[in-house]
Amino acid sequence: MRRRRRTKIVATLGPASSDPQLIRALFEAGVDVFRLNFSHGSKDDHARRLEAIRAIERETGRPIGILQDLQGPKIRIGTLASGPMTLTPGAVVRFDDDPRPGGRERIPLLHPEVHAGIALGHQVLINDGRVRLEVTGCGDRHFDARVTVGGEVSDRKGVNLPDTVLELSPITPKDRVDLEFGLSLGVDFVALSFVQRPADVIEGRSLIGDRASLMVKIEKPAALERIDDIVQLADAIMVARGDLGVEIPAEDVPGWQKDIVRACRLSGKPVIIATQMLESMVHAPVPTRAEASDVATGVYDGADAVMLSAESASGAFPLEAVATMDRIIARTESHGSYHSIIGALHPGVDPTPPHAVSAAAARLAADIGAAAIVAFTASGNTVLRVARERSPAPIIGVTPDQQTARRLALLWGVHSVKSTDITSFGEMVERAAAHAKAEGFAKPNDIVVVIAGVPFGQAGTTNNIRVLTI
Repeated sequence: MRRRRRTKIVATLGPASSDPQLIRALFEAGVDVFRLNFSHGSKDDHARRLEAIRAIERETGRPIGILQDLQGPKIRIGTLASGPMTLTPGAVVRFDDDPRPGGRERIPLLHPEVHAGIALGHQVLINDGRVRLEVTGCGDRHFDARVTVGGEVSDRKGVNLPDTVLELSPITPKDRVDLEFGLSLGVDFVALSFVQRPADVIEGRSLIGDRASLMVKIEKPAALERIDDIVQLADAIMVARGDLGVEIPAEDVPGWQKDIVRACRLSGKPVIIATQMLESMVHAPVPTRAEASDVATGVYDGADAVMLSAESASGAFPLEAVATMDRIIARTESHGSYHSIIGALHPGVDPTPPHAVSAAAARLAADIGAAAIVAFTASGNTVLRVARERSPAPIIGVTPDQQTARRLALLWGVHSVKSTDITSFGEMVERAAAHAKAEGFAKPNDIVVVIAGVPFGQAGTTNNIRVLTI
């Protein structure tokens, strides 16, 4: 089950992809990590999908990552007395906390944190930004806003407030219940929505602990202002371009995508580019040329993974979407300029033996044309450090811990293997050669670079490099 590419594929499961046989086909077509979107579906649905994934893992012997994506807070308007209505440019509308149905001049917005945080000049976006207003007056329990871009509004439509930092936890009571359920099932990653500030990440960490990797979805302008701090606190990052593209101008999204990927690369944190990558394949068996270019751009940026959402969860062609993404990645990575582009960024090396040894192993493998780098790791950090160097040599991440093996499935260029721990140099060399051959990375007379820590089996001791000929 070796992948012939470096960039990983994350695919969302949903109504169109719940059958165990189809999930198996998606895995074989190229999915490395499956996403369970807790904004939709029942707990029983998610449990069945997770068990289907774990059955595939047991059958194939390949570690598969599972990402639980929490819904997070949703700001919505209330109900309207006469049903859908059209707001015209220049009209002034009052938003208040009165639960009675509203109309053209008044819309209920039952979120006290919004009324507490809103200010003059702030934008109010309704229905994914299709209707836009600007705040012209504020009270304790209401605010007035002038329509700048008109359009239709109906019951319970979502509201985005790109200029307003809300005193609101990113983890709702529903999320807390879902989180405990997901952790009890053994998810590998938990994605937090609606993160605005570093404190939100700390709150998530206090609930998750080390039971799963904490992934932060970047979808709020306030998070962009503290992106470096948030990246440092998170285990992984998702560039959630759907909500982010509503709250900041669409023309700013590509630049921020590159900045976020770069920040993650420098910090050695895996990063996913998500949302609308092959959107037309929800209804069509082939993507647009622009979508193919979008996926390729993520690959050239050096992202660890690219993600399918509705394409695989509810679309008509989930298997074709995965296969198409796999082909685009493979073709992009085989392009002559690929390695020079992703190699243009040289992350600095922290002045510690684990970082320096990992970077040296990646450079050594590139210089001697090694068939692979075999990295023995307990916590996964050794493999993280090697992967951030983006060496042209594939990385075999060997760990005795099943959870670590699953988390490594998300990392750029890493083929994760669960194996018993090593106890001596001789065993290290023998096991490295055996894995390199068995996993299809090396053949007789190939050179392999091996990196490990002594004493063996202890996290944070990366200090040894060996070069061996198969």
